[in-house]
This record gives sequence, structure tokens and C-alpha cells, in this order.
Amino acid sequence: MNRRLLTTSAIVLAFSATGSFAQTKWDLPAAYPATNFHTENLTQFAKDVDAASGGKLKITVHPNGSLFKAPEIKRAVQGGQAQAGEILLANFQNEWQLFGADGLPFLADSYEESAKLYKAQKPFLEKKLAEQGMALLYAVPWPPQGIYVKKPINSAADLKGVKWRAYSPATARIAELVGAQPVTVQAAELSQAMATGVVESYMSSGSTGFDTKTYEHIKYWYDTQAWLPKNAVIVNKAAFDALDAPTKQAVLKAAADAEVRGIAGSKKTNTDSIDKLKANGMSIVPPSAQLKADMKKVGDVMLKEWLEKAGPEGKALIDAYTKP
Repeated sequence: MNRRLLTTSAIVLAFSATGSFAQTKWDLPAAYPATNFHTENLTQFAKDVDAASGGKLKITVHPNGSLFKAPEIKRAVQGGQAQAGEILLANFQNEWQLFGADGLPFLADSYEESAKLYKAQKPFLEKKLAEQGMALLYAVPWPPQGIYVKKPINSAADLKGVKWRAYSPATARIAELVGAQPVTVQAAELSQAMATGVVESYMSSGSTGFDTKTYEHIKYWYDTQAWLPKNAVIVNKAAFDALDAPTKQAVLKAAADAEVRGIAGSKKTNTDSIDKLKANGMSIVPPSAQLKADMKKVGDVMLKEWLEKAGPEGKALIDAYTKP
């Protein structure tokens, strides 16, 4: 597909028996497979927008990095090459520290805490995205993150030298702090990396483990509930502003519904994925007291480092999150 064709919101004149109406077409790149709960939710969001706008806005979801790869999606939306997109916020922490607040290990370690953190983070996200010519439509957390590893582990010391998938600044830093060997591998290449021995361990949710058939290569998942990173659906502000008022409302209503549906989907996926992993021979192991204590230390170091880099904005976010 010629990407230059995507630089503006494509307006197609559609004729019907009763006359004509302008139809707007948007492309929405996503990084995960069509069967992932996030992508299924996006597809429903697109259908809801189509129905509520009376066919005036057609959104095509491009899953699995097929249009833009995960690290390219935000820039594509910012530059208007795609009108909307889904990103993993923590992937962009190096650009602005507050994008990575929900990737800080052991800061928010349940759905309830994740919702509280999002409430604190949201005003900062909206302001930053607006500065970059974008807007936030909705965000949905992944299920809690655990450690996939080829061998049983009892403490962080057991991860020393292990080839560890790093897909964000936080996962790379965890590797450094526990002495693992970080390897950068995107979601779409993970299965192959495990099959060829490039990756022996990584932190992710049960759903990613099932999607990528991790159980074919790795047999242990430690349920550390380290963090619940969020996928955010963002929109190019100029593309959104070009819509008429009823279509804008259709998008915002569909987005609000998608956020609620996505959280419920995340919780269900968490339970279902763990059951499916077990059925495929994966050992689901609660972390030992030693492993928990070691990872908590990692979390404390990373929060301190993050606050130093994030400055007053970061402190304001954490204060808003931790206040009773």
C-alpha cells in the first residue's frame, strides 16, 4: 500500500439512491494479532463508529504490525500517515517519561490499582498528546505481567545471564538490574526468537504467552503481577477536527464503550489465558517470597530512577496516584 495515500484523511464521494454523501476513511494500525482481545476490541470500536455515523466514517484496522510496526505507529498518527492508531504507552517512555508510568514494576499491581494510576496519568497524557497534534480516545490495560522462563527460578539471582526479551525501556532496565542479557524483539517476531533460542525468558501477560504459543518453547510462568501496561488508542487531531459534530460524537461514544468493554475483556482474557496455558503444559507458579522481595527491590530502584528523570511532572503524577 502506498503510504503517501494515507497522509490525509481519504475522502471518498459515495453515491446512493437518495443522492450523495461524503464518506471519510481512516486507517488504524495496531501491533497485535487479529485474535488478540485488544484487536478484537478495536474491530468492534470501528464497527460501532460505522454504525453510529451512518456509514460516514469507515475505520480499517490493520493488525499485527501489517501497516506500521509497533515503534512506528505513534509517529505515523502524529504525522498524519494514519489517522488513528493503537500504541503500548510504555514503549515511548524514552520520548517522555510519563508515557512509561504504567510500566514501572510493582507500582500498580492489580486492576483496581491500574485504574487508579490511569486516573492520575490521564490529564498528563491528554496534555502531551495535544501538544503533539493528537488526542487520546481510550486506553485498556493488559492483564498483569509475569515472568516466562525456561527453567524454575527461586530468586532474581536465577535470572543471571538468561537471554531476556526487552521490548521497552522498563523491561530492558529490569534485565540489567537482575543481570539477565537483554535482547530486543518485537511482538510479531517473538515466536521465532523463542524457537531459535534467541529469547529464553520475558515478562508479559498470560494472553501474550498464549497468542505466541510460548508454551511450545518455555514451560514456566511466574505470576508476579508486576504491572498492567496500557494500550492507548490515539487519533490525529486534524483528522478528528475535520469530522462533523455528529461523527465526532459517534467516535467519542464508541471510544468510551470500548474502554469499558476492553477492561472487562482484559480480565476475562487473564483468566482464560492462564487456563489455556495450563492446558498446554505450562506450569503457572506463584513467586517465592525471595523472588517477590527481589523484584520489589528492582521496582523501588526503578521508581527512584524514574522520578529523577520525570521531574516535577512525574512527582505530581505519583502524588496524585498515592494520595488516599
